[in-house]
Amino acid sequence: MIDSTNICLACGLCCDGTLIGFVQLSHEELPRIKELMDIEEASNDGVFIQPCNKYCDGCTIYSQRPKQCASYDCELLKSLKRKELDYTSALESVEVAKQRKKAIEEKLALLQIKLQSQSFYFKMAELKKLYQKNEHELSSTQDFKDLIADIKQLDDLLSKEFGVTVF
Repeated sequence: MIDSTNICLACGLCCDGTLIGFVQLSHEELPRIKELMDIEEASNDGVFIQPCNKYCDGCTIYSQRPKQCASYDCELLKSLKRKELDYTSALESVEVAKQRKKAIEEKLALLQIKLQSQSFYFKMAELKKLYQKNEHELSSTQDFKDLIADIKQLDDLLSKEFGVTVF
């Protein structure tokens, strides 16, 4: 049977650091989650930066995932649940987003733009600052302009289909 759970497991854009930058853990769930994965503790709560190390072509702790993960519904999932979108169309949107993200990551590597974060979400925040301040040595090159255009296309798609902006 095809249902909304399957689209989440097929998608993973929130788990791989595309849609969400980090997951906050409650004090109550911290001990249980610490048994499943490495997390950073801050006071009585914990946090982990995306991409989640329990995501590898699907969530490996789906039935035991943190509360924030379980309660998160992107706009694509909401549209699917409201039957405004069918599973095949939703999956097509996911694949287009994944392809655009991959192309951006390849361009980042090709341009050798060094960013601090491992998370795509936070890489986009770093790039946005570079773009707005026009501080990167490649800022005036056509390759950098093409990269920014690709990021804006992905951002438009994520905004429209998933209800999230990253740039």
